[in-house]
Amino acid sequence: MKLLLRLLVTAALVVLLSNLLSGVHVASFATAIIVAVVLGLLNMFIKPILVLLTLPVTVVTLGLFLLVINAVIILLCTKIVGGFAVDSFLTALIFSVILSVLQSITYKILGDDKK
Repeated sequence: MKLLLRLLVTAALVVLLSNLLSGVHVASFATAIIVAVVLGLLNMFIKPILVLLTLPVTVVTLGLFLLVINAVIILLCTKIVGGFAVDSFLTALIFSVILSVLQSITYKILGDDKK
């Protein structure tokens, strides 16, 4: 049940951010749900590999390179999901940072944060 709630919250935030950021486009709420699922899968399987491969750069930049990895994950999601588009790398970077912050706040309010 928590997984379903997390997916719906993420989908709602994706739709909200697509309305706020001019460079993010989502066709429908159903597309946003697919984006939430794909982002979850990419974060689960691809992100750890990218983090491991870029560990020296991440250490040198004191962890700031993880923001770049998050933006790359968003751009990968745009290639996989039809109806979801992000115009540029900078827009993907801003989208990923705002999405992460809003997810953290929302999960904390709902009491669904990971422990």
